[in-house]
Amino acid sequence: MKIAIYGQNIGKKNIDYLNKFIGYACDHSIEIYIEKSFSNILSSFKEFENLDFPVISHYKELTKDFSLMFTFGGDGTILSAITLIRDTGIPIVGVNTGNLGFLATFNKDVFIQKIDQIFNRKLYLMPRSLLWLKTSILYDHKFFNFALNEIVILRKETVSMITIDVYIDNEFLTSYWADGLIISTPTGSTGYSLSCGGPIISPENNNFVLTPISPHNLFSRPLIISDHQTVHLKVHSRVKYYSLSMDTRLISLNKDNELSIQKAPFYIYLLQEEKNTYYKTLREKLLWGMDQRN
Repeated sequence: MKIAIYGQNIGKKNIDYLNKFIGYACDHSIEIYIEKSFSNILSSFKEFENLDFPVISHYKELTKDFSLMFTFGGDGTILSAITLIRDTGIPIVGVNTGNLGFLATFNKDVFIQKIDQIFNRKLYLMPRSLLWLKTSILYDHKFFNFALNEIVILRKETVSMITIDVYIDNEFLTSYWADGLIISTPTGSTGYSLSCGGPIISPENNNFVLTPISPHNLFSRPLIISDHQTVHLKVHSRVKYYSLSMDTRLISLNKDNELSIQKAPFYIYLLQEEKNTYYKTLREKLLWGMDQRN
């Protein structure tokens, strides 16, 4: 078996868990590859100063013969990791050493207890849909055109609102006068969209959510559409550029750049403890039911 390990940072208090995990993998003759930047971070700790595993520095090195990718961090770490995984179908095991952890659902203590089940793939594999972006003007080739959580259009270098014309399958929907617009997957519905008043959608649904950001219209509300539809956007602004974010990645685009957004032709797969863990996660992370009356 061949596995990959990815992280963006790790605190000293979590080193022991990672050390136990690597020890287990070595004892079971599992091949370990570590993302290059994370390998450099680990080598700064005395426990890993003699770290001697092959590294991955480019997405092309993460081939389909890898069985699993383990991410150590929070949800942002997983969002960054998918730029390596792309369409390989390699499942992600998200070990939560961060804060919230909607995607990184394995608590580090539970992770160690479940390690045999994880490697034997006896847990539930949850597919997550992504957004796929096409633009009318070529953008930086280094900017990956897919997102697991959301695509966000935001005003840039101005305090004035922007106007976003929205078309659904070539039919005009409306023009949002707002600070921006969020197009979210069900996975991303508990992120930025939620903080702007958007609904929570369980990940097995085939939907997108359009959530305006601070709209200058009392009747502008989030809209749920089928993910079989294509969203086309035209942006009007008093300045030349607007901001576009895709998960954790941010660029500036010329306002003449129109956007077309649809469902990506592949999924990201997350290994989870059980099929219905999403609702348990909602209760725990959003503190649902945390009332003295309950």
